[in-house]
Formats: sequence, C-alpha cells, structure tokens
Amino acid sequence: MFKDKIILITGGSGFLGQALTKRLLKFNPKTIRIFSRDESKQELMEEHFQDKRLRFFIGDIRDKERLKRAMKDVDIVIHTAALKRVPIAEYNPFEFIKTNIEGSQNVIDVCMDEKVKICLGISTDKSVSPNNLYGATKLSMEKLFVAANYFNSSRNTIFTCVRYGNVLGSNGSVAPKFIQQIENKKSITVTDDSMTRFNITIDESLDLIFSALKLAKGSEIFIPKLKAYRLKDLVEALRQISPKPFKVKKISIRMGEKIDELLLNKYEAPFSIDSKGLYILLPPNYETFEKVRKLYSKSKLLKFDTYSSSQSTLLTIPELKNLLIKNNLVPKF
Repeated sequence: MFKDKIILITGGSGFLGQALTKRLLKFNPKTIRIFSRDESKQELMEEHFQDKRLRFFIGDIRDKERLKRAMKDVDIVIHTAALKRVPIAEYNPFEFIKTNIEGSQNVIDVCMDEKVKICLGISTDKSVSPNNLYGATKLSMEKLFVAANYFNSSRNTIFTCVRYGNVLGSNGSVAPKFIQQIENKKSITVTDDSMTRFNITIDESLDLIFSALKLAKGSEIFIPKLKAYRLKDLVEALRQISPKPFKVKKISIRMGEKIDELLLNKYEAPFSIDSKGLYILLPPNYETFEKVRKLYSKSKLLKFDTYSSSQSTLLTIPELKNLLIKNNLVPKF
C-alpha cells in the first residue's frame, strides 16, 4: 500500500517519525514528507538518511495554510505531532489545546480538502479516563478523528487511530529518565513501587501502525495486546545491568499521574472486538457501531470489562533486562 505513494508524517523528525521513515523507505514510496517545527532535528535527519525520497517541511500543525501546502497530492498522513509532557501540560493548558486539539482539527480539515486517502492519528493510554490535561487533549483528538468519518462521505478519506502506552526508550519515557539519572550520578526518583505501565517497543508500535493502515475501514481505534511491568521491577533490572550502583529516592506522585494505566475502560470494552491479534474499539454510537461491526463480522466482542496494566501479564526482571539490553538502554559511564 506504500509503493509509489506520497506519505506525510506530522512531527516526522521526532523519535517515532524517524522510526516510521526508516521502515517506510523499505516499501518504495514515491516521497515521504517530514513535517515538523524543529529545523535542527530535520537537518540531522536529512544528514542521517541521505535519501532523495525525503522532503522536509518546516511548519506547525497550528498553521492550516502551511498544512495545505504540505499535503498537496499526499496519499497517506500519519499524525504523530503533539505536545506530550504531562506536568508541563498542567501549567501550559492553552498551548496543549492549540496543538493537540486545534492542530489535530487542522490536520483533519486539510486531509479532507486535499482528498488524502487515509489519515492515522497516534494516541496514548492516557486518553482513557484521563485525569490530566494531556490525556484529555488526546481523548479529544481521538473523538475528532472518529467523528470526521461521519461527515466525510463525499470526500472518502478514512480516519482512524492507534492507542498505546509510552514506547520503551522514547523521549520522556521512564527508562531513559532513570538511565540519565544514573549516568549523572543522581538517585533514581521513584513515585510508587507498585506503579505499573504497559510495555511496547518501537518495532511493536510500528507493527501496530502498519496493521491499522492496512485494516482500517474508518472510525476505529486500534489497540495492541501488551504486557506490562512494575516500576520496582524496572529499577531492579537496571540495578542488575548498571556498571555502577545507584540509590533510589522516593518522591510524591506527579500531578495527573496514575498508579496503573488503562487502554480500555468499562464504557469502551462493550464496543470493542478481538481481531487479528488486536483489540479494536468501534464507534460507541449504536447506529455507527452496528455499521462498522458488520465489516468485522468474524471478530468477537470482548468479554472483559477493562484493559488495565495491573491486569496484564507482567514482565519478569530477566525479561526487562533483555529488553533494556536489546534496545540499547544500558547506563554508560
């Protein structure tokens, strides 16, 4: 589906955008357009890839006119651009709303105007029953993407989303933060030993995105089946692979942080199916649900109420050690 296609990635110079670009280039696209605000990252990315199929567009998803220029003749849009840091969102709510909600609306509008074939949005487990502003903005993004299919019939753009937790090793995730603290000879700061988090590697997240692009009919949210880990087990895994010892400092839980994460809540599970190794949340609107459900007639509705990191299979300490080593997440001195 990517051969000879023009693909645009918003936030394309970020961690996920670069990983997507590397894999997409293997499928012989005509062009990949990298749309982002960061000129330094774009310059480094251009030097690293040195591929004539890449085009670099400086721009912000808040700027609708710039998006229109960038999306001319585009076939596929992968929308990764967002402000993501939970504590920063609590003190800068207007900026997160402008980017994560209004910016996503701009992406949707321009995709429809430019007759893009499919647009996929990247969401997060923090959008489920959100207790922080960042999660609320990502929930709003999901709602916008799902609703876009309702009034898009004459333009034929498919809008869909994927939803998963922090990618192991991505910017802002817990493992790199701990490793940085170890390398700077500081104590690891832990909020709660019993805290659990879903685990997904960058390759697994790419697999999910590619599956969603292939399967999407419109209005779905695709969710991977994931294992989870306890924070205390991650700390112990790091202790066993760290070349030097470190201390652990207990701190209070951050504003908007949860002890466990959810990928489906009790209101969404009844509208979700198990299909091809994925959970798929269908539109929780009866008429639309029945319409989309028919397209997945061979898939069964879920039998559980919630999908929580506390209820998932937990990674063992040896498994976490192997993951950290495999993903080059070992403290260096």
